[in-house]
Order: sequence, then C-alpha cells, then structure tokens
Amino acid sequence: MTEALVIKSNALIEASYRLSLYEQRIMLACIAQVRRDEPLTDQKLYTVSAQQIAEMTGTKIGTAYQNLKAASERLFDRRVTLNEAPNGRGSSTVRLTRWVQEVVYQEAMGSIAMRFSTSMIPYLSQLTEQFTRYALSDVARMTSAHAIRLYELLVQWRSIGRREVEIEWLREAMQLEDRYSSIRDLKRWVLEPAIEQINEHSPLLVSWSQRKTGRKVTHLIFDYSPKTPNKPIANSKLTEKEIVKQARPGETWEQVRIRLSSE
Repeated sequence: MTEALVIKSNALIEASYRLSLYEQRIMLACIAQVRRDEPLTDQKLYTVSAQQIAEMTGTKIGTAYQNLKAASERLFDRRVTLNEAPNGRGSSTVRLTRWVQEVVYQEAMGSIAMRFSTSMIPYLSQLTEQFTRYALSDVARMTSAHAIRLYELLVQWRSIGRREVEIEWLREAMQLEDRYSSIRDLKRWVLEPAIEQINEHSPLLVSWSQRKTGRKVTHLIFDYSPKTPNKPIANSKLTEKEIVKQARPGETWEQVRIRLSSE
C-alpha cells in the first residue's frame, strides 16, 4: 500500500494560522488524499471518517467520533494568511483566505466530507517547486498541534538540518497572539512539549538553543537529523536517541554529550 503523503507549498507551510489538534488531523488526512497525477478542483469532495482518524492516530473510535463533528464545524470558520505565491514567485501580496468552502457531516457514517476553498487549491496541487513533502504517519500520533506545525517548519529544511527563526515570527505563524508572552512560558507550553513529541513520534531527532539580541532572547535555533537509534555519536558510547532523551532545554547534542561524559 502506498504511503499517504502530505504535500504543501512552502508558502502554506509558513503561513499564519491556528488549527486545533483535531482540525489538523482532518485537514492533513484530506491533503494526503490529493492526487498528484490529476488536476485538483474546488469541486472535489474529500471524506474522512472517525474510523480512519482512530486508526491513523492510535486512539479509540469513540473519542475520534466525538471530536470529528466539533472539529469539522470549527474548521469551516478557520482562516489562513498567506504571504507569497504558491511556488515562491510573484508579488508579496498578503492573501487572507479560508481552508475550506464546505463541510458536510455524515452522521450515519461517522464521517465528514469537505471541499477546499478555491484560493487554497494552488497551494496543494500542481506544485513544481518550493514545496514540502512528508509522510502523514510522521505526525499522525502527535497530540500537540504545535508539534505538527513545528515539525512542518523543520522538515521544510530537512536537507540542511538546521533552522533559525525569530521568536516573533514563530508566534505570528502559530497565531499565539497574547498567549505565552514570556519566553519562559513559550518554552514550557509550546517548545518543550512540541520537541518532545517530534523526537518521540517523527523520523527526526531535534535539539534546540536560543540566541539573544542584546539582552533579549530573539531567535530559536533548531538542529535535527534523521533518527538512527542504534548509531553512536562520534567519540561517544551514547546513541543519538539517548542524547536527545537526556538533553536539557536549550542544550545542543554536543553540549549534552560533553555533560553526560563528564558525569
């Protein structure tokens, strides 16, 4: 069976929006159904069932069923702010649009069906450059919407293995608004849980650090690589998996390796 893939324009990956965990699950399950060998139109209806969500996420079908309708109704009202053209070309005009134009709850079948909005189509179909691809299973078992968003932002630069972002840009991208305004709260409620889940459920192992401008922490630096659980780090008996498991917030792999070796 072919693995379900999520493919998005980089403009959509870096867009500003907020979706709950179940809204993310529904949206990604639909995006993974988009065919790459035929044009996508706004008339195409995509269906996601509670059974599919339960199997995908490893949760009970009763829990999936209860959350499906509520999440699909909220999804209809969700909007997204895009800041560049689908393939990275064109003007820098800001586009404010919606994810979907229609949501149909099929109660008898325990499923929902939806159509993408017309303006969303170019960011999901016929992408020839400036796009990000990953397996739906990479994020299926994550229980944090922030973890899914952060994973997408990191996997976008998968070949480089490092990404530095401004904290204010990240806050805007995740639409945190006035929540977690202090760096301490941001770390505790957003970054640390997200990175823990990425390290547990995805194919990546991530460490992070911070950079100051003057006395203020302004940037976050993420370093990551594909998991090789049985491969020891150079000059160390510790594996990458052990390094990440024992890392303290803000430590790089090298810093935690040195600390553990000295202990």
